[in-house]
Amino acid sequence: MNSLIGFVLGNFTLTFFVIGLIFSAVSLARRPAPRTAPVVVEALFKWFLFFSIGASYLYNAVMHTVFAEMSAGFIGWANSPFQYEVGFASLGFAAGGVLATWGGFGLRPASLLAPALCLGGAAGGHIYQMVTADNFSPGNAGIIFWTDILVPVVGLVFLWLQRRYQREGRSPAP
Repeated sequence: MNSLIGFVLGNFTLTFFVIGLIFSAVSLARRPAPRTAPVVVEALFKWFLFFSIGASYLYNAVMHTVFAEMSAGFIGWANSPFQYEVGFASLGFAAGGVLATWGGFGLRPASLLAPALCLGGAAGGHIYQMVTADNFSPGNAGIIFWTDILVPVVGLVFLWLQRRYQREGRSPAP
């Protein structure tokens, strides 16, 4: 059980992504037919924003501020004031994700762009650390590395699909 809890908490980006999928499935199951493509994309995107951006970055903010020493060790770094900077940046991303969940399409591009750029840079930094410092710590080269790539790609695909459906006049009914 300790291993499972460690896996879930240590791989929080994957955990929150899966929770978002579960909430999407429940939301869609409770919704009356028809469940058109725009309706499905809205459910997936909404809960992706809430969990993969909002909740995940809130968790990251807490880990990098309250548990800075442990967080740095998990990544394979020494603790530094940079931990707090990452934590407070994460808090801002979390707020954007939560606001965009219910705030309409206008907030969604901004709520994705900043974390996507950050995660792209983080993925590049992880690769650099793997190559130059032989840093294959779980917080550098594990699932977190792959979700640094996956989360922005999935979010941008949802954004593109939602925008496409809006342009076609196929937005989901409220």
